[in-house]
Amino acid sequence: ATGVRLRFKFGGTMESTESVHTGQANSDAAWFANAKYLLSDPQGQARVKLQEKIMLSPVVVGVSESQAKVLGWDQPEVARKVTWNVIAKAAQSGQLKYALSNPATSNQGFMSLMGVVASAAQKSEALTAADVDRAAISGFIKGYKLVGDNSSYLSEKFIEQQNTRVNAFINYESWLLSLNQSGKLKEKLTLIYPHEGVATADYPLMLLNDAKREQYQKVVAYLKGDAAQTWLAKTTLRRPVNAEVAKAQTSLFPQDSMLVELPFSTDRALADGLINAYLNEFRTPIASTFVLDVSGSMNQGGRRQQLVEALQYIAGDDASLTGRIARLTSREKVWMLPFSEQVYAPVFFQLPGVPKGAATGKGLATQADSEGKQKVLGQVRDFAESLQMTGGTALYDAVLKALVNMNEERQKNPGYQYSVVAFTDGEVNKGRDMAQFKAAYAALPEDVRAIPVFMVLFGEANEAALKDLVATTGGRVFDARKSSLYSVFKDIRAYQ
Repeated sequence: ATGVRLRFKFGGTMESTESVHTGQANSDAAWFANAKYLLSDPQGQARVKLQEKIMLSPVVVGVSESQAKVLGWDQPEVARKVTWNVIAKAAQSGQLKYALSNPATSNQGFMSLMGVVASAAQKSEALTAADVDRAAISGFIKGYKLVGDNSSYLSEKFIEQQNTRVNAFINYESWLLSLNQSGKLKEKLTLIYPHEGVATADYPLMLLNDAKREQYQKVVAYLKGDAAQTWLAKTTLRRPVNAEVAKAQTSLFPQDSMLVELPFSTDRALADGLINAYLNEFRTPIASTFVLDVSGSMNQGGRRQQLVEALQYIAGDDASLTGRIARLTSREKVWMLPFSEQVYAPVFFQLPGVPKGAATGKGLATQADSEGKQKVLGQVRDFAESLQMTGGTALYDAVLKALVNMNEERQKNPGYQYSVVAFTDGEVNKGRDMAQFKAAYAALPEDVRAIPVFMVLFGEANEAALKDLVATTGGRVFDARKSSLYSVFKDIRAYQ
C-alpha cells in the first residue's frame, strides 16, 4: 500500500527492548506493545528518533463467568470498583488462579505487578522502589498458576486447563475479547478493568534509523489512516487511535468499563528491583530436570562446547536484563540428567534462598549473591565442563525418567513450578521408541500432565518427532539450529 517493504524480526518485549537499548537491534524501526521501559533513561531516548502510537489495548483481568459470579464481579456496579488490591487478595485466598505472561520478560506481566504495587501503596504517581509492599506482591503471586512467555502458548494451555488449574487470564483486552469470540473456551471470560488504573499497550512504531524517516512517515500515515485502523480494530480487537474510526467501531468494545491509565514510574531502580525480586523471591520457585544428550554425535560441530557454554551461562554472572532472566535463581532446584545409549544418575543442585529478614516489609533492595549461592553456581559450571560425549541416543528413556523423578518430587514438595528441559542433537537409536514412550507416559499418574517438557532441537535432531513428543507431554520445541544454544536458554527460562 505504501511502496515500503517491511521485514519483521520477532522477540519478547524485554529482550527486544534490550537489543534496541544496546544498539544491537540492527533495525530501522521497532514496534513493541509499549516503549515505556525503553524510554525510561537517556540512552533509550537517544535511540528513538520518532515514535507514533498505532493502536490501544489495556491490560485487564479475564475471569471465568462462573468464578466472577462467586466473587460477585458479575455485577457491573461491583466490577467497576474492583482494584488491583482486591484482585491480589482473591489470588492470595485461592479464589483467583490465573495465567499471565512472565513479568520478567513481558510487558503485560510486569505491568500487572506494577498495578498491585500502585494499589497497595495507594499512589500511582511517582512510585519508587521504597513504595513496594512485599506482602501484597507475595499474595498476588500465590494465584499465579500458569506461566509462559507469549499469549499464544498461554491461551492454548488456558483453554486446556480452564476451571481446573486456572480460572482467570490476565492479558490485553484485545486478546481476551478474541478468546471470548473464538468458541474454544469452556466458558466466556468476564473482563475486569481494575479501578485505580490499567496499563495500556499503545503499540508505538519507533524510528531508529533517521535515514529512513521518509519511509517511516509513509508507513505511519497508512497505519493511522481510516482503512488500516478499521481493519486492525475488527481483526485484532485493539482500539483505534484514529478518533473517527474509534467512534465508528465503539460496538466492538465494552462500554461500561472505566479506562484510567496507570502511570509508568520512571524510577529504573523500581523496574529492575521488581524484576529481580520477582525472579529470586516472589515467584513460585523452579524445580526442573535438564535432560542432556551426551551421545558421541555431540562431539561434532562444536556441539559439546555449545552445551557446556549454555549451562555455564545460566550459572554465570551476566548482569544484562536478559542475562538476569536466564540465570539460575535463588531457591531453585535443578537435576542434571545426562544420557547417551543409557540414562545416567541425575546430579542434584539446590540454590539457597534470600537470607531470612532480607525480604520483608516495604521496599526493594537487590541482594548480592551469598557465598552459598556462588558456591552452587560454581558447582554447576564445573559439572558442565566435566561432560564427556560417547555412545548412542536413548532420548525417550531419559525424558520418561525425568518425568517420573519430577512427579515424585512434586508429590513431596508441591510448592515448586516443575518442568523438564531436554536437549538432543540426533535421532533416537536406543531404548524406547515413540510408541513405547507414549504407552509408558499414559500409564503414569494423571498429575504428571502438569509437568511440561521443553525440547531443544539442534544438530540432526528430528523436529517432527520432538513436536510429537511435546504434543503428548505439553510444552514447546525450541529451535537452536539457527541461533546459539544459550540464547535459546533465555527463551526457555521465560516458560519456567
